[in-house]
Amino acid sequence: MLETETIKLDEIYVPVKLRKTLDTAKVDALAESILEKGQEVPIQIRRDKDRYVLVAGLHQLEAVRALGEATIPAIIV
Repeated sequence: MLETETIKLDEIYVPVKLRKTLDTAKVDALAESILEKGQEVPIQIRRDKDRYVLVAGLHQLEAVRALGEATIPAIIV
C-alpha cells in the first residue's frame, strides 16, 4: 500500500495541461468541504528531479491553497 506524505505546496509543480481544467466553483466547494470534514483523499504526485509534479487532485490542491495552508497530504506514485 502506498503511504501518504505531507508535502509543501510550493514544491508541487502543476503542468499547464492540468491548469487549463481548473473550475473555480469546484475549488470553492472543495474548500468548504475540507473546512468541515478535512481532506479525505490525498492528491497524487510524482517525483521529477528536484520537485514534485501533480498527477491528480488539482482542485484539492487549489482548495487547500485557497484556505491558506502550507502543506498537503499526498501519495507519491
